[in-house]
Amino acid sequence: MAGAAMTTTFLAVIGGASLLAVTARRLRPSDRLPSLEGWALADRSLGAGWTWLLLGGTVYTAYTFTAVPGLVYGNGASAFFAVPYTVIVCPLAFVLLSRLWEVARRHGYVTAADFVRGRYGSAPLALVVALTGILATMPYLALQLLGIRAVLTAGGLYPPGAAGDLSMTAVFAGLAVATYRHGLRAPTVIAALKAAAVFVSLTAVCWLVLDRFGGPGAVFDGAARALGGTDTAHSALVLTPGQQPAYATLALGSALALLMYPHVLTAGFAADGTRTLRKVSAGLPAWTALLALFGFLGIAALAAGVRAPAGGAEAAVPMLVDRLMPGPLAGLVFGSIVVGALVPAAVMSIAAATSFVRNVYVEYVHPTATPKRQVRVAKAVSLTAKLGAVAFVFGLRDQDAINLQLLGGVWILQVFPAVAVGLYTRWLHPRALLAGWAVGMATGTCLVVREGFSSIVPLVAGSPEIYAGVAALVLNLAVAVAATPVLARLGVPRGPDATDLPSRPRAGRRPPTGANNA
Repeated sequence: MAGAAMTTTFLAVIGGASLLAVTARRLRPSDRLPSLEGWALADRSLGAGWTWLLLGGTVYTAYTFTAVPGLVYGNGASAFFAVPYTVIVCPLAFVLLSRLWEVARRHGYVTAADFVRGRYGSAPLALVVALTGILATMPYLALQLLGIRAVLTAGGLYPPGAAGDLSMTAVFAGLAVATYRHGLRAPTVIAALKAAAVFVSLTAVCWLVLDRFGGPGAVFDGAARALGGTDTAHSALVLTPGQQPAYATLALGSALALLMYPHVLTAGFAADGTRTLRKVSAGLPAWTALLALFGFLGIAALAAGVRAPAGGAEAAVPMLVDRLMPGPLAGLVFGSIVVGALVPAAVMSIAAATSFVRNVYVEYVHPTATPKRQVRVAKAVSLTAKLGAVAFVFGLRDQDAINLQLLGGVWILQVFPAVAVGLYTRWLHPRALLAGWAVGMATGTCLVVREGFSSIVPLVAGSPEIYAGVAALVLNLAVAVAATPVLARLGVPRGPDATDLPSRPRAGRRPPTGANNA
């Protein structure tokens, strides 16, 4: 059972997050009439500081902070793909997010599917982009709850049976109420507490680890012996040549996929300008350094002889913290990780609700819905998404959520041609993009399921393993490129372009006045 000091500190952190959520309405309050843009994007008013906190707190989830060290603990060096992938994300965000923000702001777009609808004039293509985003986001939302449960269980803060389920539901309920009332402003203010708590607690944990083992070299040597090697250079802590294709494609594919997730775009669209987004993109590596240190703690757990339960490697770092740290500091760490789950969970539910309202409800159910009604429906859908995630976690196995999240990463990557490529050229035909999307979705799903829900697959027997999402994306693009001239020759019409972007890139062409390089 958890000590009184640990429990007190943990509850203080959670209570602080709840109090901050209550004050969210004071974050740049708006006197405008209710609108989806105001509720879901905080009226696009967040400055560099708030955007950095929100975007970092959304991208770097609590499950990431437990799953990455858990993968290091179980698999060694291959788990560190998360570090280069988040490094790759920074320049991509610098270029893609700022360009997409400018177009979205100019035309009032709130989702990526809004942009696709305007760019290609194709309602079916926009619909599949929206539904793919929702489908990929829901298991990701459930994983945040799994991260909370793993942390609370490892720290002895999760009572067995119904009492534990009720305690986690209570933690989540405060977030649900705050998000329902204040929209994106609620996770934005909580993100400030998340950043402070995580940076402080991680610094303390790493200092204790290095102090106990006498330096990083001793930590790596101890982990190498735990993995069955004689030293670091001859252990699973170093990539083998056979692992490198999987490592490289997983890092690249994950980086391309991340910026297509609705919750990441929602956090980016809330910025007050492209200059803000570029500043934030340049500052995101600070969060990447944090992730690398969490990975290091997975190595430390091996060196310390932590024995995580079978199939529960994500509990390795919480168990290490419980072993090394005094009660108050352990409570701070556990509280910060739980708060770390609340931020992305809130943004994910908002993003899923916004995509549903804008690209399903308004497009196909109630085209004349007033802004006030859209907000009301979005609030209800957001709450339903959270309740669905809770029911999913309690009703199904943890592995089911993990399997669906792995598939979600492959799925969301298949909208990259329509969204990211569409920012620079409209040459690809919308029906060709639909065909490519369908082929990519089917191929990626088959590859992952064929390998027992592993996203690292060999294309054929005996070939090097690569990330299934990248293989599916290559086939997706090949189909779209091959089908476009065929459809053009057949005279299949395109929809109108409402985005004011050039139809195809032209060397030396300058952006239109006021486009802010978008």
